[in-house]
Amino acid sequence: RVTGTASAAQTLGNIIVSIVGTGVLGLPFAFRVAGWLAGCLGVMIAGLSTYYCMLLLIQCRDKLVSEDTSSTETKTYGDLGYKCMGKAGRFLTEFLIFTSQCGGSVAYLVFIGQNLFSIFKSYTSLTYRSFIFLVVPVQILLSWINSLSALAPFSIFADICNVLAMTLVVKEDVQKILGGEFSFSDRKAVSSNIRGLPFAGGMAVFCFEGFGMTFALESSMRERGRFSKLLAQAFTGITLVYVTFGFFGFMAYGDDTKDIVTLNLPKDWSSIAVQMGLCVALIFTFPIMVHPVHEIIEGSLKKSSFFQTHPCISYDNNSTTRLGKFMIYISRAILVVALAAIASFIPGFGAFTSLVGSTLCALISFVLPALYHLILLGSSLNFWQRSLDVCILLCGLLFAVNGTYNSIVGV
Repeated sequence: RVTGTASAAQTLGNIIVSIVGTGVLGLPFAFRVAGWLAGCLGVMIAGLSTYYCMLLLIQCRDKLVSEDTSSTETKTYGDLGYKCMGKAGRFLTEFLIFTSQCGGSVAYLVFIGQNLFSIFKSYTSLTYRSFIFLVVPVQILLSWINSLSALAPFSIFADICNVLAMTLVVKEDVQKILGGEFSFSDRKAVSSNIRGLPFAGGMAVFCFEGFGMTFALESSMRERGRFSKLLAQAFTGITLVYVTFGFFGFMAYGDDTKDIVTLNLPKDWSSIAVQMGLCVALIFTFPIMVHPVHEIIEGSLKKSSFFQTHPCISYDNNSTTRLGKFMIYISRAILVVALAAIASFIPGFGAFTSLVGSTLCALISFVLPALYHLILLGSSLNFWQRSLDVCILLCGLLFAVNGTYNSIVGV
């Protein structure tokens, strides 16, 4: 097995960057839908379940290594799917990851459109959908950059903006609470609308994104044996921050909490600066989110018989002519436009993130890990371990079906 070079501190930072995203800004709305007590419990259950299932993946990979040390190491989630279920397993796993990356990219565009609209709506008659298409030319140009290292600083900038936005929101929350502008008794602990619980659950699961990075994170460590402990520390801290952020956001704004809590902020210079910073950061990190989708599409194009045999496109199996590269650039532009078109039909950030979390994220984070764990280690597990895997598998499927229904019909 190849030894990584990342220290514990570097790996901890990578875990946080991989998991924490813009979904956290929708957590106060999830608490509004579910109630503050149900929201707190939901986030903690989602965090604990995601952590446990990430460990299941590591156990599956270690089992494969112990059985055949001469075989190629399982480096990706798709590799594990292939080892468990053959080509069907690889296709299913990579299709879900592909679709979830598209969903995350669409969520970025919805977030950008809604925040820009809230800033400029008093100065223009444009709708939030118009703002989505206004940034498309920039997104297309950035998507033509092949080097992710060139875009990495913008990813760091996005993380800084997320931290600043969360800090500003908590500051405003505390000021409203200390100012006596709310009554705790008016904040429901558990929603009377039973459909609101899985809806909020989907948003909570969406916040723990980055599940497909499990193998890459563990492999990057210099001391792999410490990964489980480090992952537990990261999830404990992230879950605590999520619970605190969602709780105070709901306490401050109550039933007026919007699906993106930054839209609740007062229209002063600091709030506008944070919103603009978030939008600019997401514009530049959108290519990173959509990069795996480009790779999958371009890999399929290059493997096609037309692409490999046409003399004007390819001059060997690994290289392309200028025309071939032009076709790849066109495919990237078409993908960006298609994602923007989808985003323009999304009714709201909260509903969409709940849908993605309930379906794609639940299947990737809970159903597949439990299924693969049962396939590879089922015979060596005791009754309670098998029962827990079966429970996670069934609950994940039920959650996906129920959450999808509630996201579509609304709450």
